[in-house]
Amino acid sequence: MIPIYEKRGGVTVRAARPEDTEAVVAIRNHAVEHSTALWTRVPHSPAEGRAWFADHLDRGSALVAEADGEIAGYAAYAPWRALEGYRYTVEDSVYVREEFHGLGIGGTLLTALVDRARTAGMHSMIAAIESGNTTSIRLHERRGFVLVGTMKEAGTKFDRWFDLTLMQLPLV
Repeated sequence: MIPIYEKRGGVTVRAARPEDTEAVVAIRNHAVEHSTALWTRVPHSPAEGRAWFADHLDRGSALVAEADGEIAGYAAYAPWRALEGYRYTVEDSVYVREEFHGLGIGGTLLTALVDRARTAGMHSMIAAIESGNTTSIRLHERRGFVLVGTMKEAGTKFDRWFDLTLMQLPLV
């Protein structure tokens, strides 16, 4: 049985399933093409998207929010770094389709994702956020994340340089 984390206002947050892949990859690719949240301009091909999402499914580290039978957003965590010493530190990602912004879906997803990471025995969750994304920074602050630093001009996209805000939440 796949647990349902929360039902509120017609929105259900639950563990992701393989059949969610296309919708989740579409949300991610939209962010790649239209936002500064992901510092790449190369969307996943269908095969790349399936492989990327399969890693999350195998790890049990992805959730989706359903609204009126549609995938409204997703949240996932992934290893912060590949080296063994970082194995208990993860980085979160939370994305909500534009037409579902302002409904509390992002916060519900992030709260459930933090719970899932704790249950999996993770020690710390990192949020790496483009510094101008005050909505995401506030979202993380409301869930207990604290600012640990800002990296100036850490990445580039759309012919501009961006600062990276790093936030952290202890999970123990």
